[in-house]
Amino acid sequence: MGFDSIWHWAILLVIILVVFGTGKLTKIGPDLGNAVRGFKKAMQGDEDEAKRKAQEKLHADPEPGASSSAGQQQRDSSETK
Repeated sequence: MGFDSIWHWAILLVIILVVFGTGKLTKIGPDLGNAVRGFKKAMQGDEDEAKRKAQEKLHADPEPGASSSAGQQQRDSSETK
C-alpha cells in the first residue's frame, strides 16, 4: 500500500490540516523563508563584514589637509587672544 493514489494524498492532507490547523500552516511559509534568508546571510556574512570594515576605515580617516588646517586656525585664534 503505497502513496500512489490521489486519495492517499487527500487523506494525508486532511490529517495534517486537522493536526496543525490552518493558522499554523499559514505561518510555515514566512518562517521557512526567513530561515533560508538568515542562512544565506550567515554564509555571506564574513565577506560582507570585511567589506563593511574596509568602508568604515575609509570614512573614519579624515583628510590630511583638513585636520591640519583646522588645527592651525584654532592655534592662530588662541594666540591672538
